[in-house]
Amino acid sequence: MNSVVPGANPYETGLDACAANYVPLSPLSLLARAAAVYPERVACIHGPVRTSYRDLFARCRRLASALRARGIRQGDTVAVMAPNVPALLEAHYGVPAAGAVLNALNVRLDPATVAFILDHSEAKVLIADRTFSSVVKPALASAKVRPLVIDIDDPLGPEGERLGAITYEDLLATGDPAGPWTMPDDEWRAISLNYTSGTTGNPKGVVYHHRGAYLEALGGALAWGLRDHPVFLWTLPMFHCNGWTMPWAMSVVAGTHVCLRKVDPALVFATIVEHRVTHMAGAPIVLNMLANAPAAAKRTFDRTIEVATGGASPPAAIIAAMAAMGFRITHLYGLTETYGPATICAWQEKWNDLDPAGRAAMTARQGVHYPTQEDLMVADPATLVPVPSDGATLGEVCLRGNTVMKGYLKNPKATAEAFAGGWFHTGDLAVRHGDGYIEVKDRSKDIIISGGENISTIEVESALYHHPAVLEAAVVARPDEKWGETPCAFVALKDGARADGAELQRFCRERLAHFKVPRTFVFGPLPKTSTGKIQKYVLRERAKGVDP
Repeated sequence: MNSVVPGANPYETGLDACAANYVPLSPLSLLARAAAVYPERVACIHGPVRTSYRDLFARCRRLASALRARGIRQGDTVAVMAPNVPALLEAHYGVPAAGAVLNALNVRLDPATVAFILDHSEAKVLIADRTFSSVVKPALASAKVRPLVIDIDDPLGPEGERLGAITYEDLLATGDPAGPWTMPDDEWRAISLNYTSGTTGNPKGVVYHHRGAYLEALGGALAWGLRDHPVFLWTLPMFHCNGWTMPWAMSVVAGTHVCLRKVDPALVFATIVEHRVTHMAGAPIVLNMLANAPAAAKRTFDRTIEVATGGASPPAAIIAAMAAMGFRITHLYGLTETYGPATICAWQEKWNDLDPAGRAAMTARQGVHYPTQEDLMVADPATLVPVPSDGATLGEVCLRGNTVMKGYLKNPKATAEAFAGGWFHTGDLAVRHGDGYIEVKDRSKDIIISGGENISTIEVESALYHHPAVLEAAVVARPDEKWGETPCAFVALKDGARADGAELQRFCRERLAHFKVPRTFVFGPLPKTSTGKIQKYVLRERAKGVDP
């Protein structure tokens, strides 16, 4: 007969966590299961190459083994600069299986920013596609760290300069396909690092943990209705929030990844038909490209293609056009700090009775919190008092749960500010409707989302201020049918100085990634408050009427 200490809680006495009933959560277990249950199923398609789950698992184990053999240890950073190719997919498993932290770099960044990230993350290894050697080479030259450089020599990509000591395939050849598949000893350990522009010129490093990655992957599978071995076309950058954790989520259902180095509408339509694609994702610009593709490029489908989109709300006309072509849009909202999607516009059956414009209006809302996101509120950012659900009162979108980042790397002040009051403060302003669905109206942080990429207005303004003719500069978002938003610069020149938009654009292109360069320039005095602060809300209204 078991003895129980008098007064003790019997549900907490002698019922401790042990190896039999507790294992740290990690998406690494998802690939191991998929390979064991569906070893022959195609995991990845890249051009003519088909890789089974058995072989994908073996390649990831080779990568982990080869990295360990080169001294990579727990907590080391392994950076990857690549488009949507198998090597980046494999890094999502092989790097954390080696105990390291994956830093998937934005391929659109300029050399100076890449160098900053390599230094800030103390990268030990850089795996880089040769296509980006023109960016990687100067970045390595100016960086303080000296990572081991490994070239991805993809036969489907344009050639670039070889910078590494070894190619990726040669690296894998040195690894053991049956090497240890090491799960983390603590699910709170970092699994990946993603940089976001934030509100300053220097990007902030957002740290994800194994638990959050695992739960977000499951949440994505649930929210997107992934089942029956879906086929996912990579129109979403895999470097963006770790591809919204889809590299891991597809292993939940043993789905097929179809890699795509570049989003080209004709190729997207042809690939959907050839491989019977069921799911895809991307920023509204991807939808816009498909909706406005030449008639000769478009194809018809015998089924509905599920498409998830996030970022700036897609225009209702685009949603309607996509629906007419056989795509069903699901609107998501999230940030780098929330592993990508944190809310979903969960569809309600009663909306089926609305006209196309009404359905599009419902789809454009950001919705309710993700299945694996614990809580969501729209509240006063100072008092954290929720706003009424009247569809009119603005408040800040605040989130909490296991799929919120660990914090910002080496930035405790920013981390504390982001988590003030026990909530993650997104900096986005929204209203809450009577049905509980939220709708984002503005961003309190002056971030521009262009083609799904964040642009810091302060970074762009800083570049403009370096021009000898510029007295004052303010950058705001201007609505753009193709990109969602693009930077619009309002500039006051120094007395007697001369400069036009073309000159300032060339000047910025020498200092910024090209997608950050303003497309429009407006010259003249800037509106200010009595204390001399530039009134950006006035400029945002003006920008709506500025011709491109």
